This record gives sequence, C-alpha cells and structure tokens, in this order.
Amino acid sequence: MSVDVALTPAEQAVGAVGIVVDVIRATSSIAQALASGYERVVCCREIDEAIALRAELGAGAVVGGERNGKKVEGFDLGASPRAFAHGPEAPTLILSTTNGTAAIIGAAARCETVLLGSLLNLEAVIEVARSLGEDVAVFCAGFKGGFAIDDAYCAGRIVAGLPGPRSDAARAAELLAHSFPGALEGLNARTYGPPGLEDDIVFCARENALDTVPRLSRMLGSAAEIRA
Repeated sequence: MSVDVALTPAEQAVGAVGIVVDVIRATSSIAQALASGYERVVCCREIDEAIALRAELGAGAVVGGERNGKKVEGFDLGASPRAFAHGPEAPTLILSTTNGTAAIIGAAARCETVLLGSLLNLEAVIEVARSLGEDVAVFCAGFKGGFAIDDAYCAGRIVAGLPGPRSDAARAAELLAHSFPGALEGLNARTYGPPGLEDDIVFCARENALDTVPRLSRMLGSAAEIRA
C-alpha cells in the first residue's frame, strides 16, 4: 500500500481508500454521534438540502451543522461533538458544515472506500485502513478551500501509523505532526475560525477515545450516508 495526502480541497490525492479529516469539527462530531447511538449521519453540502431532507424524514431525523463555526439558524443542533456525546435525539442526524461535509462528498466521488478520521478514533481508523491493504489517500477538509494546520496535523498522525511509501505531501504532513509536542498544541496552532471553540478543541484533541470508524455507506442523491 502507498499513502498520499491532499493538504487542501483543491489538491488531488490517489488511493482506493480515502480518509477524510476535518478534525475541528465534522469528522470528530460524526464519530462521536455514531458512537453515541445515532444509526447514521447523512452529510449534505448545502443548508437548503439539509432542511429539505429534515422535512422529508420528519421525527426520524434531526439536523445539525454550522457555517463559519456558528450554528445554522433553524437547525436543531450545531456541530459540536460534545452535543452528540449524550445519546441520539433521533435515528438519523443530518449534517451540513462549512468544510467537512463537502470534503466527504468529494471523497465519495474519488475512492472505493471512504473512512472518516479524527484524533478521537485515530488508532481505530488506522487499523481499518491497514486491514484493507489498499493505497490510502487522506483528504484534509481545510478551511474555505485553503490549508488548515489542524487537519494537516491529524493527517500526519494517520500517515505515521500506516505502512508503505509516502508521497511528498504525506511526508510533509507526518513531519508537521512530529513538530508538535502533543495533539492539543497541534490543533491550537490553527489561525482560522471564530473564538469560542476552545472546549470543542480540547474535546477533539483527545486521542483514541472511540473505536468507532465512520464510513460511507451509500449516496442518497447528492448526500452521503455515513454509518459505523
């Protein structure tokens, strides 16, 4: 197996297995939601799409998400992983976020298998990727199309656990990850986003708190259904 990394959404990375990383906060939140009992998370690129799907599913779903770090007006929930740690409010969570859900949908078009990675499920996602034995591409969600150091840090931690030759981008991510003394320092190196996410960052920096590995189950039109 080989390992590649797309450090921004515009970059290409090649692998039969795609691992999407939006460590603050979408992939962390999805892992926590599924670990807490949601049956599935349906990822939508657009707010209107999420609202329409919520209306279609009725009491069987809640809708969560954010734009620019703030809960979307009219949504049931925001995108904080801490909000999903208390058990499900419905079988289905519909989610739309600034960066992460779009990255998941993009990876679905490129890869045979799509997994969602975070620090919360770091070892678990590495183990699944290793067991598949295929080339791996790690996709960083970034921030509004640009580079995000927190996602690159998490990608580097994933790369460090995988065997096989690395692309230059994968080597760069691994070197970046090794430059920080710990996960919290790696995530707090970010320079983007609004204030007020400090508690979520501490939550997302916890390593191997979950053994849940979210993966793409199927596409529902233009939305991506994620199950454990």
